[in-house]
Amino acid sequence: MPAPEAPARAIRGTEMRMETQPGDFGPPRDEREMSAVADIMMQSYAMSPADGAAWMQRTTRSDLRLLREGGEVAASLVLIRMGQWYGGRSVPVIGVGGVGVSPVHRGRGTATRLMQHLLREARATGAPLSVLYPATQPLYRRVGYEHAGTRQEIRLQVPSLDFSERTLSLRPIREADTAAIVLSYQRHARHRPGWLDRGDFSWGRVRNMRGEVAQGYLVEGSAGVEGHVYVIRRALKDFKQELFLTDVVAHTPAAARRILSFLGDHRSLATEAFWYGGVDDPLLLLLREQTYSVKLYMHWMVRVLDVASALGARGWSEGLSGALHLEVEDDLFPENQGRFVLEVSEGQARVRRGGEGRLRLHVRELAPLYTGHLSAQALRAMGALHGEEASVRAADSLFAGPPPSLRDMF
Repeated sequence: MPAPEAPARAIRGTEMRMETQPGDFGPPRDEREMSAVADIMMQSYAMSPADGAAWMQRTTRSDLRLLREGGEVAASLVLIRMGQWYGGRSVPVIGVGGVGVSPVHRGRGTATRLMQHLLREARATGAPLSVLYPATQPLYRRVGYEHAGTRQEIRLQVPSLDFSERTLSLRPIREADTAAIVLSYQRHARHRPGWLDRGDFSWGRVRNMRGEVAQGYLVEGSAGVEGHVYVIRRALKDFKQELFLTDVVAHTPAAARRILSFLGDHRSLATEAFWYGGVDDPLLLLLREQTYSVKLYMHWMVRVLDVASALGARGWSEGLSGALHLEVEDDLFPENQGRFVLEVSEGQARVRRGGEGRLRLHVRELAPLYTGHLSAQALRAMGALHGEEASVRAADSLFAGPPPSLRDMF
């Protein structure tokens, strides 16, 4: 049925058809190349020399990737190995950060070639997905990424916090608490689609955000750890301050009230407390009035690297069963091209080649469907997916869930 395919192709155009040209891609070889990366970062992100040096100190050389063209370092990025929670399971992902192109190499498709090299390496690691925050969207859409969730900034007025919960202990986090804090976070994050299964890089950002050291506090009760919070106090004018929560987790209502009481104890000097997450943050449910704001900070994007592995790796709703006959188009990875049958039962998925291809979409549009960011119905309305009504309804049921969000920046 060629006719229904036309709208989707009109949206995509031919931007996905670029192929990687020859180039030398890999980690830095020596200090000269490390200096070239620092220069690219400073010019790409308007960093001072001091900020560029600090960024390089925080970055592991083995995670840097360079594209060399004409004997020069033309572009660079950082590869971050981590996971994302979907359906209660941690799916391995390759995060991408610090993408920069030397000013003299811009306008030649250098960034596209850099990303295509990266995606081939990422797929070879066995990771089914790649995730990033886009400084520009057309570049990443060219190589198969699409919107897959949001990062929301949540701000509340500290003087409005009138909680007085003191039944639980709140004390500073000690080094011996590290394992308990990781488990506390994982217990919370696994039910938040898109949240990171943090590695060392992300935990480092929680505790030390670009040189700002966060103070951590543990909430404990008779059953053990019930929550935690990491706080950076930022000075404002006239001795005032704002509280940036690099992480905040509460497993019980008492723990949530204890953390809100702790924040309210800063009311004499603190104007606002803010953190990042989703529009459905449960802490907001406890507030008496809407003395807070939630606004979009940024969309994040996902690239499905391996269709079959990605569908098989995530979790699915218990008690829900169904099947989808997918037909996927992918210009970069022939292995993703063609028809797949997804069969879901009791939280498990089985994926096999073949089927009838009743639901047709590009791998780019598979990303927001996979994460639950956009429904099959919404994608079809935009001409990004084609299929019969029964298949669209089945996809909406299988991929339904809380809105995908992210707390961490990388």
